[in-house]
Amino acid sequence: MNSKHLILFFLVCFSFSLQASPIDGLLERIDKGASRKFIIEQVKSPTDFFELDQKGEKVVIRGNNYVSIATGINWYLKYHAGIHLSWNGMQAKLPEILPSVSNKERHETEMKLRYDFNYCTFSYTMAFWDWNRWEEEIDWMALHGINLPLAMAGVEGVWYNVLKKLGYTKEEINEFIAGPGFMAWWLMNNLEGWGGPNPDSWYQQQIALQKKILKRMREYGIEPVLPGYSGMVPHNAKEKLGLNVSDPGLWCGYRRPAFLQPTDPRFQEIASLYYKEMEKLFGKANYYSMDPFHEGGSVAGVDLDAAGKAIMSAMKKTNPKAVWVAQAWQANPRPQMIEHLNAGDMIVLDLFAESRPQWGDPESTWYRKNGFGQHKWIYCMLLNYGGNIGLHGKMAHVIDEYYKAKESSSGKTLCGVGMTMEGSENNPVMYELLTELPWRKDKFCKDEWLASYIRARYGTENKTVEEAWTILSNSIYNCPPQSVQQGTHESIFCARPSEHAYQASSWSEMSDYYNPQDVIRAARLMVSVADQYKGNNNFEYDLVDIVRQAIAEKGRLLYKAVMAAYASGDKPLFNLASQHFLQLILLQDELLGTRREFMVGNWITQARNLGNTSEEKDLYEWNARVQITTWGNRQAAEEGGLRDYAHKEWNGILKDFYYMRWKHYFDNLSLKMEGEKPEEIDFYALEEPWTKATNPYSFKPEGDCIPTVKRIFKEIFPHTCR
Repeated sequence: MNSKHLILFFLVCFSFSLQASPIDGLLERIDKGASRKFIIEQVKSPTDFFELDQKGEKVVIRGNNYVSIATGINWYLKYHAGIHLSWNGMQAKLPEILPSVSNKERHETEMKLRYDFNYCTFSYTMAFWDWNRWEEEIDWMALHGINLPLAMAGVEGVWYNVLKKLGYTKEEINEFIAGPGFMAWWLMNNLEGWGGPNPDSWYQQQIALQKKILKRMREYGIEPVLPGYSGMVPHNAKEKLGLNVSDPGLWCGYRRPAFLQPTDPRFQEIASLYYKEMEKLFGKANYYSMDPFHEGGSVAGVDLDAAGKAIMSAMKKTNPKAVWVAQAWQANPRPQMIEHLNAGDMIVLDLFAESRPQWGDPESTWYRKNGFGQHKWIYCMLLNYGGNIGLHGKMAHVIDEYYKAKESSSGKTLCGVGMTMEGSENNPVMYELLTELPWRKDKFCKDEWLASYIRARYGTENKTVEEAWTILSNSIYNCPPQSVQQGTHESIFCARPSEHAYQASSWSEMSDYYNPQDVIRAARLMVSVADQYKGNNNFEYDLVDIVRQAIAEKGRLLYKAVMAAYASGDKPLFNLASQHFLQLILLQDELLGTRREFMVGNWITQARNLGNTSEEKDLYEWNARVQITTWGNRQAAEEGGLRDYAHKEWNGILKDFYYMRWKHYFDNLSLKMEGEKPEEIDFYALEEPWTKATNPYSFKPEGDCIPTVKRIFKEIFPHTCR
């Protein structure tokens, strides 16, 4: 080997050593050169812990594994350096010399597992993510202590290979596998084929993406939860393959896949084929997620005990150490299916524990007398449904319920916490709170925690901002413990118009639990100090979100005036109030155009960017548009109740879709007030054309955020500005 080769060899080795630790890579992605400002120490310990310490001018982060160390880095940045990394801001400029840790600080947890994601998250939020976005998300997970995330990207490729080996044609396979925007409900056994057929390139891209995701997770020591096999087969498997299957029925108008009876001699054969194809592409996992009979699936004629044992047996054959992860949602997991399974072989996600706990709380509407029996379980916060936009949470109750669960008789099998939102990229305060619970041994006060969060979030103290957040925490973020409403108090702008419009989606169960004037007052306080925070990403995002909520509250109040004018036959007042309502929608649209996170163009651009041809781009855009509007075809949208389930109060769609619906409706009411008898509006016929359109939407923010916010707020609330 000559000198040139030796030099090249040592350079490669040196380069590799620099990237050997995922913590170095994480720090360098946060801020170039940041890895030189910390001393990272990994110490063996059976307990997950992190310590913050000081050696000379360098901050020491000590922990028992990479995830614990990353959690320590995040804790230091938040509570010592005043730097809050959020999903939409994962980079920060660190000072040349970091603020010192004056007293060594240690946090440890008995909650060994910290879970992330719902199947729905992969469709409502992540359907069109590329590797760059996923890389940031995995960093966010590590920084927040997540070590057990669902990882379902690319699993359609596994199914493609399985079905091909079972004799299905390419066309038949694509009639079974759902499109990009609807993968979640296909994998949860709810529907077949909707959103497809997928091009070959889709499978290739998603397999490549999943391999990158899993590689990075495993570098951190994060354990991915891969979708396992629970008996799902195409609806025609009886005719095509001669299998003994049961028919789970319909889901919101869609035909469900069939369920392969566990007593069928081919159950283990097909399960084995599935796991072999999974292992070929993605390796073995120590955790697999299976949820048969999800959300109302019929179990008629199914031996549930045998089904549970068959599913467990198939998983154990591929990896004897593997654990079954199941979602507690409605009647699932069926007690008869899990009661005879061994302790340690299953973990149950108490999916909606902040509102409908199943761990054994007798006050719950989904009370299970014996909780999950011998099985370990995870305390989860669902919070968001459909990826809807809106401030929402049970801030104090999430804290109280967690410590209540820990101290209950079910506490001995509680092994972690989890975020199981249907849609992410919203309400960062609630996710920050949930992920800190395991690291705080003693119960803490919501107000004290919130004050420290605000200082970390914005990097400075401000009494006006604290007052605004205190108001929010005691109103819209103080949803009553007994409330079971599905997520945010939905914006009236996004509701399908009617004389008694209230909620946008079919199952929200929302109620007026807070005073809208409190939200408006909090928004006014934020606007009053906005100039002091110009360029502060976290503040500007929160400012727009809070003002957006205030405008939505004004819209709901104004809607009542519009309908009162209509009911009383007061034409001048109706015309004035309805025009004012429409103008609010346009102002809301302009406001949200100042932040990329609130732009439909961002969602559509993500979708189109994944396409390699114009046909692929159009297919992905159609998936993106349909999901957030009609969701399904006419039957699923109307009779199935899916329309507007995933509605988005976003720039672009407000102006072109929601405004259009309300304008059409008000025009119709005006004709009625004139004594005419117009035809009843076919809303689906109005809505469907937007789903098929391909007109471009910008993803680049327009206007200077803070001046625009101030102008719009003053126009809408002229008597509440300082």
